[in-house]
Amino acid sequence: MKATPLNIARVLCVVAAVWICFSHHNQTIVQGAPRVAKHSPSNDVAPAAGSGGAVKVGVDLVLVPVTVTDQWGHLVLGLQKDSFNVFDQGKQEVIRHLSSEDAPISVGIIFDASGSMYGKMDRSREAVLQFLRSSNPEDEFFLVAFNDRPKLLVDFTTSADEIQDEIARVRPDGGTALLDALYLGLEQMKKARNERKTLLVISDGGDNHSRYTAKEVWPVLRESDVQIYAMGIFDEAPRTQAERVGPDLLAFATGITGGRTFAIRNLKKVADAAAELSVELRNQYLLAYRPDNLAHDGMWHKLTVQVTPPQHLPQLRVYAKAGYYAPAR
Repeated sequence: MKATPLNIARVLCVVAAVWICFSHHNQTIVQGAPRVAKHSPSNDVAPAAGSGGAVKVGVDLVLVPVTVTDQWGHLVLGLQKDSFNVFDQGKQEVIRHLSSEDAPISVGIIFDASGSMYGKMDRSREAVLQFLRSSNPEDEFFLVAFNDRPKLLVDFTTSADEIQDEIARVRPDGGTALLDALYLGLEQMKKARNERKTLLVISDGGDNHSRYTAKEVWPVLRESDVQIYAMGIFDEAPRTQAERVGPDLLAFATGITGGRTFAIRNLKKVADAAAELSVELRNQYLLAYRPDNLAHDGMWHKLTVQVTPPQHLPQLRVYAKAGYYAPAR
């Protein structure tokens, strides 16, 4: 990517718009993210394995997918309900249920094929293959590659070989339309058959060719039921302004949905990061609580999730979506 004045200005506009959209609150609550689920009357039950996060209860529950890591970024498993605290609009709520399940996932692979990925393609393909090797038989995938514009190369399939064959043909060239690729991925994900949905972005994070702006894409992303994870293939010494802000762009995209970015600056670590990401997706916590006096007014509820580490662990980090929209009457 050439650092022309136009490209630099475009990138700076993207970052500015991200900040604006991060506080934009005109979306609706959906499944797969922190959400309120309404069901027919029944007794309270814990989320069942394979349910995709649905809790069948007789009252409104907010369901919050949560990932916990230690200070080195390693996944922390085996925490109990009393280790978590959840605050809705600043008020601490009583956590009714905690579960961790390995339900089938619909995964959209968003693969950067722009010229800035030259020299990184072999390792990037390796990351995808490592991730696919860890998949479940009931998982489904699609593949979007992007440079000047995104293109759907493989529609939903359960065949890892089909993804592997197509990604082997991708060659780096052209500009980077990352925001356009995210938008296409969200549209494609509407056809997913599994309740758990994830976009996996493999990119250096730069954007210099999108038709959509961050101001247009971020609200769509926030209201979707899709978690975004990224494997950021970053240079130690970025060559352009777009590449320099790439890590921030990916961090915003993942943070909005409660996912996270795996920053990779040593290409030899790509396979390890892909394996770690696969384990993380299989081991998320799901918190369920019943808000006090939940008004059906469609208003934004800010969420804060805290975890108290066991005595033998240092300070832990929590990844969860920033809030949800109450159902409208």
